[in-house]
Amino acid sequence: MAEAREVLSVQGLSAGWGPLRVIHDLDLIVKAGERIGLVGLNGHGKTTLFYAIAGLTGWQRGSILLNGRQIGRTRSQGPGRYTHQIVRQGLALIPQGDEIFHGLTVEEHLDSGAFTPRAWKERATRKRRIYDVFPPLRKLSNTPVGRLSGGERRMVSIGRGLMAEASLFLVDEPSLGLAPKIGKGVLDALMSIELSDSAMVIAEQNIALLEGKVDRVIGMHVGKLKGGASAALMLNSNRDL
Repeated sequence: MAEAREVLSVQGLSAGWGPLRVIHDLDLIVKAGERIGLVGLNGHGKTTLFYAIAGLTGWQRGSILLNGRQIGRTRSQGPGRYTHQIVRQGLALIPQGDEIFHGLTVEEHLDSGAFTPRAWKERATRKRRIYDVFPPLRKLSNTPVGRLSGGERRMVSIGRGLMAEASLFLVDEPSLGLAPKIGKGVLDALMSIELSDSAMVIAEQNIALLEGKVDRVIGMHVGKLKGGASAALMLNSNRDL
């Protein structure tokens, strides 16, 4: 059986904001078909890692290969300068919180996620898949997002990201601020998505939501990865931070 290709290869990545160094010489490989849980407390670098991959940090150095193409570059200024190019090469970053426009409808938000020519052409099919993943949104398709509940808005935000033509999905704290039952429902929906030749990294504080559901759990502490670890080991280590 052929080995799965590397969707993401990060080597020696350091990144930060202004004089602050948040990520420290980090290495990470993500292969096609993988669903990885990135676990750590707030302030330990999960979001900064995602932003560095997307070219959104204040400064960074090191190698980042996305589908075999270098997207890392050494940056000292201009966060976001190359992000549009990185996105077109196959990255979808789904940030914390809602990040929505309250006056737009659910359908308009989902359409905005299909920004590449191929995704736009296939947007009707892609929306049907999103509605299958998040059934409550189907009846709300023409409703302004500002009228939705917190859980429904999170579904819209994640669904918009999943509309993209991407090979790597970075999902940042999908359960943040949600009631436990709703947060579990959102995570279960993410687990139901067929990755095929793509991959997904989910940053979470609540390891119980990921336990037994992802292919690997990786811990993050003060800007460094702790490597593969069982859910029980990671839970114990987080208690000691």
